[in-house]
Amino acid sequence: MPLPRARLGVNIDHVATIRNARGGTWPDPARAAKLARDAGADGITIHLREDRRHIRDGDLEAVSGAMELPINLEMATTEEMLQIALKFKPHAVCLVPEKREERTTEGGLDVARLHNTVAPFVRRLNANGSRVSLFIEPDLVQVAVAEAIGAPVVELHTGKYVEHVNAGELEEASAELERLKLAASEGKRRGIEVHAGHGLTYETIKPVAQIPEIAEFNIGHFLIGEAIFVGLEDAVRKMRELIDEARA
Repeated sequence: MPLPRARLGVNIDHVATIRNARGGTWPDPARAAKLARDAGADGITIHLREDRRHIRDGDLEAVSGAMELPINLEMATTEEMLQIALKFKPHAVCLVPEKREERTTEGGLDVARLHNTVAPFVRRLNANGSRVSLFIEPDLVQVAVAEAIGAPVVELHTGKYVEHVNAGELEEASAELERLKLAASEGKRRGIEVHAGHGLTYETIKPVAQIPEIAEFNIGHFLIGEAIFVGLEDAVRKMRELIDEARA
């Protein structure tokens, strides 16, 4: 029996990375959002980091105004970001860990350890009308704490699985895939909607997309990189096709 259709969120951060490398306004993240929409994306993800290394404040309104797809705003648990999110009121907010020295998000938010910090963000953002997601490791304790503090969504970090696949470490990749399956099942059992993302590629998406409890995948860096060679629409379209094939 076919699995339910999974949504594809396209992260356009690294269009802004290229723009910022030389300054100016090109390439335009808002244009990338429209191309992703036309190719089959169900939503657009943008990460407004404290250091503004890619997405900038003005991109929030520009991307939102360019197309009708829901915006998923990734942000750290800081007062500055909270105030921006409360004003912007995106469809969804994904709370992520953030360190200035990291090249990209290096792992999941430790909500079990930081629950007293994270819980007020979840409460205020939920009350403001945004659907809150917590970017976490595929760990049963993290899922349980996410439920306890009222998060309606978790996004499971797939980075370790991808790293093991890319390194040819098949036994470790299989173990990490099993962790993703167990965490997704636990999330569904607890009434939490389960998403997944980080580092996913054409070669790694299908085993994860076959996990029935996962409702959405958020993919960015690989798609923007692939777009250099084939164009953004074709890159997104192929990822959409692979996800659909995996769930057929």
